[in-house]
Amino acid sequence: MSDFTGDNLVLFPKTLDYYQIQLTRMLETERYGEAKGLLDFLLQCGGEAEKHHTEWQALLGWLEAAFPEAMATGVPGEAAEVAEEEDEDADTVLRQRVLGRAAEDPAYLQRLISILFDDEDPEQQLLALGQMTHLPGPEAESALRRWLSEREHHPLVQFRALQLLRRFGAEGTAVMLRDGEALTLEIDETPLSFEEFPQSVLEVPERLSRMAEVSDPALSYFADEMWRECVQAAYGSNVFKWMMEADDGASDLWAAALHQHLQEKLHGQTGDEWTREQYGITGELRFRYEQALRWLRMYGADKV
Repeated sequence: MSDFTGDNLVLFPKTLDYYQIQLTRMLETERYGEAKGLLDFLLQCGGEAEKHHTEWQALLGWLEAAFPEAMATGVPGEAAEVAEEEDEDADTVLRQRVLGRAAEDPAYLQRLISILFDDEDPEQQLLALGQMTHLPGPEAESALRRWLSEREHHPLVQFRALQLLRRFGAEGTAVMLRDGEALTLEIDETPLSFEEFPQSVLEVPERLSRMAEVSDPALSYFADEMWRECVQAAYGSNVFKWMMEADDGASDLWAAALHQHLQEKLHGQTGDEWTREQYGITGELRFRYEQALRWLRMYGADKV
């Protein structure tokens, strides 16, 4: 949803988040023309969007310099969703481009590895991983293992690197640095899709969806997107072990914390009495709920 104020289009917070998600998907799948068009549109928006103008302008400048041949295309409607068929087509196009570039340039894989190691921008690292997906082999596998073990990186990018190792068919364990600790993880246990996570993790957005279907149905979409990112970012850590707990109340407290965090993020609602009451957060659950909410706030401030 959106509104007009003066000459500027003002995006509501939920719509702004939607476009941010779409922009990331466009970059990951090398749809640079669409990304330029979306950035052109977003730079015309006022309100909360103005806080991101400097970042968007810099990204647009980089795209225009790096991919001048990519022409800006129209912006999808606010209610549009990327269809599964389109994602598959985009992945096919990306694979063909990467294989073509690698055939023309023997050093192409090494350049992608250099981006992974030298560029601290998580979006650039994700782009490099997306292209490396189509170039499996000992060199790529070795680079991913080194990248994970040498120092800490954005947790979501670390998880994508673990997924890529599994897709490559890598065996054994991988060492990943997180919060100053070296975590040893079984590569073949890394979920390749959200559905491969434990049932206790899958229940959280389902629980929230049932609670929000009357009061705020649109919240379910954003809850699902954010929760998927949260569990990926937490993977392998003590927080993830806590998310996997199957005891009574675990899914309730995480669903409540996620619900409250989104209420704060999307609607500016700070009081949580209603949320705690609806999810039955009392007694011991109250302390654990507040811990979960603090973690979500920290992650939400630092996500890609």
